[in-house]
Amino acid sequence: MTDRWQWLREYALSLPLLAKFAIGLALIVVVPSLSRRLRIPAVVGLLVAGVLFGPYGLDVIGKNRPIAGFFAELGKLLLMFMAGLEVDLALFRRVKTRSISFGAITTFIPLLLGMAVGLIFGYAAVAAVVIGSLLASHTLLASSVVSRLGLTRLEPITVVYGATVFSDTCSLIVFAICVSTFQRGFSISGISIQLLEIAAFVLFVLFGLSRVGAYVLAKVEKDESAYFAVMVAILAVAAVLAEAIQLPGIVGAFLSGLALNAATQGKPAKEELRFVGNTLFIPIFFITTGFLINPRSLVDSLRSDFPLVAAIIGVLVVGKYIAAEIAGRRFHYTRDERLTIWSLTLPQVAATLAATLVAFDTFDASHQRLIDSRMLMSC
Repeated sequence: MTDRWQWLREYALSLPLLAKFAIGLALIVVVPSLSRRLRIPAVVGLLVAGVLFGPYGLDVIGKNRPIAGFFAELGKLLLMFMAGLEVDLALFRRVKTRSISFGAITTFIPLLLGMAVGLIFGYAAVAAVVIGSLLASHTLLASSVVSRLGLTRLEPITVVYGATVFSDTCSLIVFAICVSTFQRGFSISGISIQLLEIAAFVLFVLFGLSRVGAYVLAKVEKDESAYFAVMVAILAVAAVLAEAIQLPGIVGAFLSGLALNAATQGKPAKEELRFVGNTLFIPIFFITTGFLINPRSLVDSLRSDFPLVAAIIGVLVVGKYIAAEIAGRRFHYTRDERLTIWSLTLPQVAATLAATLVAFDTFDASHQRLIDSRMLMSC
């Protein structure tokens, strides 16, 4: 059986590039339909497909997959960009205080609980804060489901979208400060510079890039192809600028979507971008996310470090639930609305995975890792 499995993996890996691309397209077509029949979200089906066909399954794509990686990165950015484009601006302005409030609650409660877990299991103070920051952020994996159901203009969903940007930004700021402190020691000037960079970036995208983008889009309004290209270019610029100041690209993507929201209302190119993203790039993002899941390592981690894994998962679920309950009751949301915003803030993928790997590869002067392999597997 082992020999046959190994032969099948080698055969799958040796397939021509176009054949692999065809398999990927087949998954995009078949998996959502099969998921609906099984009554599970299409996102879950695509993640499972990624596990089955990824490096820990059939290994169709292989470990070196620049094309799939690029498509997935674009899909992740388009996911947040479209979220920004679809936000009801009038409602967003009305609930921006609620977004910030919920963002702060859903960031700092899991952060404090994660710090406590780190300290209880013997990690140093800086490492414990990093663990908390990893649990503080979240990824809107279910936003495609929300969009398909036509719920993006509901107030609780708008609040969660705004809170996601706040949460990811704050958690990444805390994480960056911890990495810098672990490597070079605490520096007030370094922290101050980073905060100023973030403030300048947000103002530039929302007020500068929005005006420039609207002007350029108005000039090419009659050319749908050019309009489409300009939107993608603005998305790319915002994402690159965000990463240049140590923020996740999804923050820039969402803010650029907000910046172009009013200018793109009712434009055919916007619907074309939505179609291309939902048909190709966003499903590829979910499939390649499944590539990162190693079932064997997950099982081994559960066996050898079950208390730590249970504690990490527990504080994440409980922390996000407490935050959703506090904010939801404060905003007078129904029970279903509170459970919805809780479920949207649970997934830990994009920024969390990237930050976890960076923390694992960060060493101090004595060549000690910021977090060890036990925590890497647990997160």
